[in-house]
Amino acid sequence: MNVGIVGLGYVGLPLAVSFCEAGHNVVGVDVDPRKVDALKRAKSYIEDVPSETLEAISERLCASLRFADLTRCDAVIIAVPTPLTRNREPDLGPLLAASAAIAAVLQRGQLVVLESTTYPGTTRERLVPLLEESGLAAGSDFNLAFSPERVDPGRTDYSMRNTPKVVGGLTEACLARAAALYGEICEEIVPVSTPEVAELTKLLENIFRSVNIALVNELAMLCDRMNIDIWEVVDAASTKPYGFMRFEPGPGMGGHCLPVDPFYLAWRAREFGSPTDFIELAGEVNQAMPRFCAEKVTRALNETSKPVRGSRIAILGVSYKSGVGDLRESPALKIMDILSEQGGELCYHDAYVPALADFDLRSEPLADALDDCDVAVIVTAHPGLDLDLVTDRAPIIVDFRGVTAGKYSREVVRL
Repeated sequence: MNVGIVGLGYVGLPLAVSFCEAGHNVVGVDVDPRKVDALKRAKSYIEDVPSETLEAISERLCASLRFADLTRCDAVIIAVPTPLTRNREPDLGPLLAASAAIAAVLQRGQLVVLESTTYPGTTRERLVPLLEESGLAAGSDFNLAFSPERVDPGRTDYSMRNTPKVVGGLTEACLARAAALYGEICEEIVPVSTPEVAELTKLLENIFRSVNIALVNELAMLCDRMNIDIWEVVDAASTKPYGFMRFEPGPGMGGHCLPVDPFYLAWRAREFGSPTDFIELAGEVNQAMPRFCAEKVTRALNETSKPVRGSRIAILGVSYKSGVGDLRESPALKIMDILSEQGGELCYHDAYVPALADFDLRSEPLADALDDCDVAVIVTAHPGLDLDLVTDRAPIIVDFRGVTAGKYSREVVRL
């Protein structure tokens, strides 16, 4: 097959690689000329896709800025960002722009699949009218489906092939066509009755995590007042062999899904007169965590009669999760903003993030970051973080990931 992919980021590029490795040709379209240029040189900008992999598929992957190149494709997959506006409402700008561009080159008999996370009804109510401006009818002249991405950056135990793929088509024929497409790269296809079911499935997956993380984060804030170790509580509760699932507190949620998806559903629910108070409250609790964590750092300094202003604060780990360099919605950046506004002198160590342009900082070797620091703050505990060195050099340690729990005799301020 010839497969077109619009959007060559964390979702689209691994998808392109999977189809190429399965023996198909891929036309990858992106509006960012830097990405297109990098792919033409077989240079990867995604951690999960090594440049060596791009070199191996270079004859099958054609990167382009031109939507017109999609005319020769059998299927076109949309994998563009679906962020939030400043008012925490869905921003479908990139998706609608991509859909309009596809409509201008859409061919009879093509399959279009949306993978971008969005609210229920987007495929039917927003994509269909746009694509039908081509003069072709959805479901008869071209096929249309929704299949949510399930990319987890840095994960190695589950890949595109062994992660079940949910697919919902506009018609039975659309579903069959999309299922056949993904059957080329996925071991298990999970067909559902409509695009709306598939759209809400993705939101449920992430809202489930958001709500449970919010619960344990709220307990962490309560435990802070009650002088109870939340990590010991979670460890003890996790010994129950049934009826309990472990979730851990943290400095806040980051990435491309968890901080965004609850607000997509909450916004859509209001259109139906059914506010999702529980889901929205969970989002608010998680959004409050960076400020709570910054206050923990302030209190830790105060305990040694030091103000934030003028103190050297070493931030250990700035990406949103362990083992990757992804900064999207990273709580570390929000914590750094707050401490910087209070006059803190920041430095950081992160082997996965060489520089933070917004702070005019570069990652320092761990030993250098700890030298003369007044407090070391563990925000993201990457693999290989030398905790022995941290505990030996840092006069104060604030641990937001629980990695020091039960391991060191010295006093550590924990979440």
